Amino acid sequence: MTEQPTKDSLKLSVLDLATIYDRKSATEALQDSTELVQLADQLGYTRYWFAEHHNTKYQISTSPELLSAHAAALTENIRIGSGGVMLPNHSPLKVVENFSLLEALHPGRIDLGMGRAPGTDGLTALALRRSREALQANDVMEQLHELMAYFTRDFPEDHPFAKITPSPDPSLQPDMFMLGSSDGGMKIAAQYGLGFAFAGQINPQWAVPMLRRYRERFQPSVFSEKPYSILSLIVICADTDEEAAYYAGPAELQWARWGTGQFHFAPPTLDEASSHTYTDAEEAARQEGSGRFVIGSVDSVKEQLEKLATDAQVDEIMILNMITDQKARHHSYSLLAEAFHLS
Repeated sequence: MTEQPTKDSLKLSVLDLATIYDRKSATEALQDSTELVQLADQLGYTRYWFAEHHNTKYQISTSPELLSAHAAALTENIRIGSGGVMLPNHSPLKVVENFSLLEALHPGRIDLGMGRAPGTDGLTALALRRSREALQANDVMEQLHELMAYFTRDFPEDHPFAKITPSPDPSLQPDMFMLGSSDGGMKIAAQYGLGFAFAGQINPQWAVPMLRRYRERFQPSVFSEKPYSILSLIVICADTDEEAAYYAGPAELQWARWGTGQFHFAPPTLDEASSHTYTDAEEAARQEGSGRFVIGSVDSVKEQLEKLATDAQVDEIMILNMITDQKARHHSYSLLAEAFHLS
């Protein structure tokens, strides 16, 4: 019987896609991320992860390792990392080199979250890999085994990579997590004794069963003796339910558009969202995807998050906050930090 997390020990963290809101420049969007990670550090959030996405007009989170280096250098206590590095796009050796270097620069503060998908379309995946053979290969598990062997230095003696030294110090290991939005990532995390982060914003209906199953199936490893699980969601908090609903408008509209195949729109502004008339298809998509959101006043949101954490048996909630207004975004995180006594 594995030890269950308690409400009193629930931690909060931040997921950042470096989205360009309100027609800002890429530089301005990254400055917003810089200000947010510094605020999260001051407020007592546990970790701050950057996603990896490619070939997108409105996200600049192409390189989580570079964003992590930037963020870690400008903060003091918060853990920094990837949510996640998409393994099909990378050489395992280079991932280990990058994150060993980050761990050397910021000891005890670096996370390596890994995903099994390319995080982009097929053409861009081909461009990233530079090889049609690699694009067609189903070798994520081979990549993961290589990556773990580089960290633990336990390649078989006759393996050609056994002679490669990824870093001068074998202790330079980040905390490792497998990401998932289905059962594939869960099975890997449980089998190999890794932390597990479930993307509830993608498949909310699977979140509770997958996270509970991870804890049931977890096998201790050199990477972790106990299961550690994270649920990520879109969380929008304000002083009142009405304000929260207003600030949630752009995110709800954007997801409704995505759900109806409308991917060409820029992220909506508050004015666009508040004046938008939903089509029947958009409203259906909005209702179907409502489980990916937690929206409301701080007391309401706190109650919902605690219930979700209990149901899913998670140690941590990771917040993707899609509020377009920077001041309101900061206020949302501040309200939750105070409600959960983070600092």
